[in-house]
Amino acid sequence: MSKVEVILTQPIIGLGAESDQVKVASGYARNFLLPHGLAIPLTQGNKRRLEALRKRRAEREAHEFNAMTELAKSLAKMTLIIAVKTGDDGKMFGSVTNGTIADELKKQFDVVLEKRKIHIEKPIKGLGEHEIDMRLHAEVHTKLKVIVNSSNPLPAPEAAVPAAAAPVTEKRGKSRQTEAAAPAAEAKPERKSRTAKA
Repeated sequence: MSKVEVILTQPIIGLGAESDQVKVASGYARNFLLPHGLAIPLTQGNKRRLEALRKRRAEREAHEFNAMTELAKSLAKMTLIIAVKTGDDGKMFGSVTNGTIADELKKQFDVVLEKRKIHIEKPIKGLGEHEIDMRLHAEVHTKLKVIVNSSNPLPAPEAAVPAAAAPVTEKRGKSRQTEAAAPAAEAKPERKSRTAKA
């Protein structure tokens, strides 16, 4: 396979940021990077454009750093409340993941954040208060306080039954059915047959 050197004009995840000189497969450069305007071929004329790309990259990174620093300060003050479905015993159905937290941040505080910037070692499977690590930028980290509550109310513990209550007795079987049928039979008047009139 032949490799080609190109200069990136846009940041590409896994490859580099703008103004980076990278070696890529010639087909990748010819069929994807160059037609979409994501890279330019490495020539003497394009090397002169490199300085303008580096300046634009520095401005973008400075702007991202400032924006994420401000966001980190505001997130540190926030408390995110997530309501989840639980069973009668208080156990959650499912779990709270970084995608759930990103959706709730957008819904409650109108903060749009990629879920890959929210780091949870394993999904949250219990109710209560949790501290979530937020890696907003390579140099900006903060913590977010998340409270997981039940959306359906937990049942109140039942009061102890008093011991002095009268015992409940119940009749079972045929005797109860026959006793219930007997009063019903007494209430019906006897039917006269038609043959008795003649």
